[in-house]
Amino acid sequence: MGADTRTRRFSDRTIRQVRLDCTRAMTRARFCPDQSEIVQLRCIDERPESEHAYGNQLWYFEGIGINSDLHRHSVFGVVEYSVQFGLHELVDDGVFDSESQRERFRHLYEREVHPTSWRQPAHRWLALGLISVTAAWMAYLLIYLWSA
Repeated sequence: MGADTRTRRFSDRTIRQVRLDCTRAMTRARFCPDQSEIVQLRCIDERPESEHAYGNQLWYFEGIGINSDLHRHSVFGVVEYSVQFGLHELVDDGVFDSESQRERFRHLYEREVHPTSWRQPAHRWLALGLISVTAAWMAYLLIYLWSA
């Protein structure tokens, strides 16, 4: 079984590390690591690192989890990495019972990854308020200095 990685090929070392982290996530979710199985693995979001910011990767996996009572469960997991100087640093992982729960995690991920923008009205109001307070303070200081 190969990993579905869309258009980019990842090294065997990267795939092994992601599989290991997926297995650890299933173990933390109380599934037996020896009997559980990862069925599908794919990178759904990759933002390469640049000179100004670290990169990010978000991996999805599906599998069959076997709990301590030997019951089979379909599991939907996610593993998030920060790519720093070419190394994958595990940020977060999770195992969910449904795809919709996993998608909620992705919405949180999307909010964290997108940089702030001056196009958002709240940021413009904050800048305007800061400029206004600074101008009022400078006017007060100038009036105080001239009257002294």
